[in-house]
Amino acid sequence: MAPRGDPARAEVLARIRTALGTPGGGAGGSPPAAEVPRGYRAGAGLDTAALVSLLIDRLGDYGTAVRRCGPAGVAQAVREALAERGARRVVVPPGLGLEAAGLDGVTLLAGDGLSPGALDAADGVITTAAVAIAETGTIILDGGPGQGRRALSLVPDYHLCILDAGQIVGIVPQALGRLDHHRPGTWISGPSATSDIELDRVQGVHGPRTLEVILVGP
Repeated sequence: MAPRGDPARAEVLARIRTALGTPGGGAGGSPPAAEVPRGYRAGAGLDTAALVSLLIDRLGDYGTAVRRCGPAGVAQAVREALAERGARRVVVPPGLGLEAAGLDGVTLLAGDGLSPGALDAADGVITTAAVAIAETGTIILDGGPGQGRRALSLVPDYHLCILDAGQIVGIVPQALGRLDHHRPGTWISGPSATSDIELDRVQGVHGPRTLEVILVGP
């Protein structure tokens, strides 16, 4: 560790104080921190239809199936997705609102308090999302109503995500503008996957093996 009288140490601390706006920030004649240039794109310039089309295309690249329905067809789309998957015991977070959807033969498991072992033993999880990015095919969860804690979307092998078309933005800066940065974020770009040294792709290594999206819109 550098001694207290070391000039380099003093300069580093002075710059930190300047950046944080703390007293003594200009010690040693250090100039105030320059404004960070923000010349990056702030939007994609696409209408809703184009955003939906681009997101579906990107999700398809990741091997994510997309079902489309209107607001009145969500329950039926969920029933069809679970039936095709053969899912009978499904985790649901607080605020999802599917309890009265008439999911015959499906047991809905409250996500609060379930152990990792119980989550792993479930057939899947259903969540909503906070926002989606069309250009990167990314769906973001932030733990809000209908999303639950992070483990719910990371442990079960199947993730069914209900996304409204109005939640789709074009690029990353737009998504960041919609998020509460005090909440934990889970960014999902397709099913969990990785490649070994032989470049063999394996899915389901550190998250769901299968991601499916129900896209709700006109």
